[in-house]
Amino acid sequence: MNATWIDRALPGARGLSSRPLRSGLLLAVWVGLWALAIFRIDRILATPASGAPDHWIALLALVGSIVGLARFAPSRPEGDPGAPLETSGQWGLAWRTFRRHRTAMLGLWLVAGLALVALLTPYIAPFDPALQGDDIVATRFQPPSFEHPMGTDRFGRDVFSRVLYGGRVSLGIGGLAVAIAVTLGSLVGAVSGYLRGWVDALSMRTVDLLLSFPRLVLLITIVALVQPSVLIITLVLGLTGWMGTSRLVRGEVLSLREREFVQAAKALGFGAPRILLRHILPNVASPIIVAATLGIGNTILVEASLSFLGLGVPPPAPSWGLMVAAGKDVMLDAPWIALFPGLAIVVTVMSFNLVGDGLRDALDPRSTTGLAP
Repeated sequence: MNATWIDRALPGARGLSSRPLRSGLLLAVWVGLWALAIFRIDRILATPASGAPDHWIALLALVGSIVGLARFAPSRPEGDPGAPLETSGQWGLAWRTFRRHRTAMLGLWLVAGLALVALLTPYIAPFDPALQGDDIVATRFQPPSFEHPMGTDRFGRDVFSRVLYGGRVSLGIGGLAVAIAVTLGSLVGAVSGYLRGWVDALSMRTVDLLLSFPRLVLLITIVALVQPSVLIITLVLGLTGWMGTSRLVRGEVLSLREREFVQAAKALGFGAPRILLRHILPNVASPIIVAATLGIGNTILVEASLSFLGLGVPPPAPSWGLMVAAGKDVMLDAPWIALFPGLAIVVTVMSFNLVGDGLRDALDPRSTTGLAP
């Protein structure tokens, strides 16, 4: 009973001796969440009255994180009879292989931390990202200090708050755009590979045509014809990034459609939609997951490039690429304006790439360290 109470009150505390790094991180996150809840209690209590969706999302994320850590955190040390058993099966083996990939686990921790910070940004950010100083001449270009950990920009706005809110924009656009691209690419590739014939020829020639255009040039052309917004940028990035996934899925489906379980499904009279959705696509999940993970980092980088060129998220909404563009002209006088959002882009893209590399090693049946068929 006492041990259970410790596991719930201090997740990770009992595992410090056997797994100091992981348990220490869990304990640090736990303490940080409670510290945030205490120091931002005024914002938390004001959430119901404000009715702002982002504040409600932050409140749910804070409560869910605290409850989730208290309930599911693996705080028991190795060898404890009460510790949860290792998962078995195909995905359990993949997870054990992934955990042995240290750089991939580092990337996973960073991605989880970035996502949690993005959700909790309304409670973490000390200032409104669009709030300008009362006296812009006096408050602009202030170097990093205790009040402004990352300094201020040319309008006296807090760079730290803008980096946090910019992370929500970048991660949101990256995740939704990749979801659109992966969904569309998987459907096109699956139908093309399964039906073959003229459907396959038409689909792949369309893909080849779209791939022949440089993506950045295509994006600039499309965005220049419409009024940029977060929704438009997300749709444009998603609708121009599905071609690679479609070719990947098509190749896998061409191999799977000749397998015995597909032939058995045909013999039982199942239609093509059911065979694709119930039997083929679940077996193509591994490369799709890897492609999606690697695609998020690339999409964030493309969105930052568009914003840097002035064709991305319109100001005054915070965007990492827009912040880098705003700071490039004052690099010698105020380097912090471009430095911190640039570092945020590097860390975020690197984190997703590390996770993607780890997933590829764990899920690739041809890898010597990966998942066996």
